[in-house]
Amino acid sequence: MPSLTLEKYLETVDLQSLLRELGAQNVDLLAREIRHFTEKEAEKRDKIVLNYFGRDGVKQIVDAIVTRLNSPPKLKANAQILDMGAGSGFFTKRIASQLRIPLPHASFYAMDATPAMLLALNKKADKLVPFFGIAENIAGSVKTAKTYSDIPERFDAVFSTLMLHHCPDVNKVFQSIKQVLKPSGKAVIVDLCTHPFTEFREEMGDLHLGFNPEQIQKSGEKVFSKVAVEKLPGICCESSGRCAELFIATMKP
Repeated sequence: MPSLTLEKYLETVDLQSLLRELGAQNVDLLAREIRHFTEKEAEKRDKIVLNYFGRDGVKQIVDAIVTRLNSPPKLKANAQILDMGAGSGFFTKRIASQLRIPLPHASFYAMDATPAMLLALNKKADKLVPFFGIAENIAGSVKTAKTYSDIPERFDAVFSTLMLHHCPDVNKVFQSIKQVLKPSGKAVIVDLCTHPFTEFREEMGDLHLGFNPEQIQKSGEKVFSKVAVEKLPGICCESSGRCAELFIATMKP
């Protein structure tokens, strides 16, 4: 069994080399994204998210994801669940806490491409296994992280919250998710709907200005057999008076 601590594991990671090994499409662009989150958000990410949505909005997002993860087909009692792009674990911890009520023996894993975010998550979230990785190659990320922890190669569920708009290639992300899902598994993704705030690219490190839910539906159907995409009513990402709506997508192999 691997016995490295998260800190020691991350010290062994040569970021640029590993990104290339994992087949990241634009290593320089991704490295800039990582620097943005390291320098501007890692230590204060939780406060930023809470300011965006408020406590009621956060609860609605968490409840929406948990409801869909609990929907048929039901997860096994010992389900293995991955948060893809977990960041500081703000949503990971809340979703895991709710899911552990019906699934006390479930295991939770948190993947992110920013080491500083993983360290912030590790400080506050027990019974979670954080590891470095990119959404476009989850399988390869798991393989490279096995020197640090015994991470499964397949998951019963994958969820993601407000991460997709940071990914260069959405179609490749969907293919990556399907590759690591068990045949009876499911994926749940929450992200921003299309919005006009181009300044988010600089302020928040966004690569996409949200997505049209129909676009996500079509992209998802190229990879998954069942896709359902809908807006989350009454919830907005609010920043200095600028409000972007959210969608939630549920996808099954």
